[in-house]
Amino acid sequence: MIEPTLVVIVLLALIGAGAPIFLALGTSGLLGLWMARGPIAFFFAPTSFFGQLNSFELIALPLFILMGNLLGATPVGANLFKAAALWLQWLKGGLAISTVGASAVFGAVSGVSVAGVAAVGSIAVPQMLARGYSERLAAGSVASSGALAMLIPPSVPFIIYGAVSGVSVGALFVGGIVPGIALALALSLYIYIRVSLNPEEAPRDTGPKPALSVRIKALGGIWHALLLIFIVLGAIYSGFATPSEAAAFGAAGAFLIAAGIFRVLTLQKTMRILESSVKVSGTILLIIGCARIFGDYLNLVRVPELITEALVSTPLPDWTILVILMLALVVLGMLVDAVSLIVVTTPILLPLIVTMGFDPLWFGIILVMNLEIAVVTPPVGLNLYALRGVCPMLRIETIIRSVLPFVAVQFVVLMIFVLFPQLSLWLPSLL
Repeated sequence: MIEPTLVVIVLLALIGAGAPIFLALGTSGLLGLWMARGPIAFFFAPTSFFGQLNSFELIALPLFILMGNLLGATPVGANLFKAAALWLQWLKGGLAISTVGASAVFGAVSGVSVAGVAAVGSIAVPQMLARGYSERLAAGSVASSGALAMLIPPSVPFIIYGAVSGVSVGALFVGGIVPGIALALALSLYIYIRVSLNPEEAPRDTGPKPALSVRIKALGGIWHALLLIFIVLGAIYSGFATPSEAAAFGAAGAFLIAAGIFRVLTLQKTMRILESSVKVSGTILLIIGCARIFGDYLNLVRVPELITEALVSTPLPDWTILVILMLALVVLGMLVDAVSLIVVTTPILLPLIVTMGFDPLWFGIILVMNLEIAVVTPPVGLNLYALRGVCPMLRIETIIRSVLPFVAVQFVVLMIFVLFPQLSLWLPSLL
């Protein structure tokens, strides 16, 4: 185990030195292959890299990212929040609960959590602060609910996990529905209970109740987003289209919404959106390809097998091992970005999960639920910095403190689905 230990040290040293994650993974993996097989490693590494990326399902990745970026340039996120606020005004903490609902729906048309935080947070936080909501409740509800985009299909992390593990992306999309709804309801319930116990955090709106005609008119600003959800997910679940083909429908639909309905696209803005989508997609694909090099080295020297044997041979019950793994993933998520966590840990942990008798589909759902916690925990929680970028009136320290109770709620929901796997598997089993 000396050589694998050295390879891991090199990986951590490169990451600590500030090297891009794909370079750290590729370099350490190539070093390991060279130590194990000599010069032939320079043949193995490119084969692993291109073999990982030679996947039809990965075509969905850049298309869903493009769809999210196109919708992020429109008022869809703001319209979703306004409609939710009008319909949920009667609830205690209604604006914060509206944020959760708007983020859940926006996540279903973008698949990118940062986009949801930017689109919904830019209007939700100022509205809540103007109506007397506490900064912590406003910031926490936006940052945490933005993470729902990672779980509610179409989900970019599910596409990446499917490419790495071989699990059907369509099945993962179906499996993410129940946990996504459960998490949204849990966050909403927490907000309601919190505001009930501390009314000063969210003063009740004493103005006149909006007329029914006004609330119905507000739905007119979101019908196209709901239609896009129906087209994309309906095409996948009905078997009419693969996730990659449905992603193409989604990207085309998002372009029509941005250019034809809202008329917000200029040539310059379109080029910026395409440039951003290419950069993000290229970065993720580089990480996936280089992580395959690292993963193939680990498999070559039997690291996953040895870890599986060591854990299975312990007297600990399966649920205890699972809880330990979940805690480890939460800690890793605080230090490593979501994409890297999927592509690095999946080849190591999936053999253990299968040996213990659990479904790889269930593990993919649980892994992405872990990532939801990762994107709202420092120091790598991207949602925290995205919220700070669109809401400069909030200090980053305030944002970090605000998400901690919401993270606790997310972890409780995570453990429920860890201990009761059938909750996330019953819907895919019906299809």
